[in-house]
Amino acid sequence: MNDIERAIGSMLTADLFVEVPEDRMNLDDRLRTDFGLDSLGFVELRVVCENTFGITISDDDFTPENFTSIRTLAELVRTLQGNPPSTGA
Repeated sequence: MNDIERAIGSMLTADLFVEVPEDRMNLDDRLRTDFGLDSLGFVELRVVCENTFGITISDDDFTPENFTSIRTLAELVRTLQGNPPSTGA
């Protein structure tokens, strides 16, 4: 995992009290079904990400597609920071 992904994993355990240990989290685990986040948890995760990464997540970006997994959320963070993920091309 890269720095952003590690930070999100840390947020999930420290700030949102997800019971899955960070070292057992996978980038594509689902935030809702695998980690048990509910609607309030997603709002809290949004705020913690904004504060941690110095970004603003608009209502247009606060979608299930962007908040599916650690990977999709990290991609959103990179995009909002002006560092979109590489396509591997």
